[in-house]
Amino acid sequence: MNKINNYEEQCAFQEILKIIGGKWSMSIIYILFSGKKRFNELQRTVPHINTRMLVKELKNLAEYKIISRKVFATVPPTVEYSLTEKGKKLEPIINDFYNWGVDNLYEYPGK
Repeated sequence: MNKINNYEEQCAFQEILKIIGGKWSMSIIYILFSGKKRFNELQRTVPHINTRMLVKELKNLAEYKIISRKVFATVPPTVEYSLTEKGKKLEPIINDFYNWGVDNLYEYPGK
């Protein structure tokens, strides 16, 4: 297992956390693995998220090109979110992270 040994690697790790380290980011990405979703679908699917936080997380993920945002000229406007190629590369990592949690989450005192 590789350890983060130098300042440059630590900075890279901090940058990664800026992108996918938000409270809701991995949940949003995980949901988008199954395909395109509209805003309201995401809001219903991500447990306990409020509208303001969902908008903030989606903007952050779009800024880093993890997700794409497509607006349709309808009344009211329809917005659809999907993973970019960059975002799709996170699937094995987030699945591993999820599996680690399933295997280890309940080993801790108080759970």
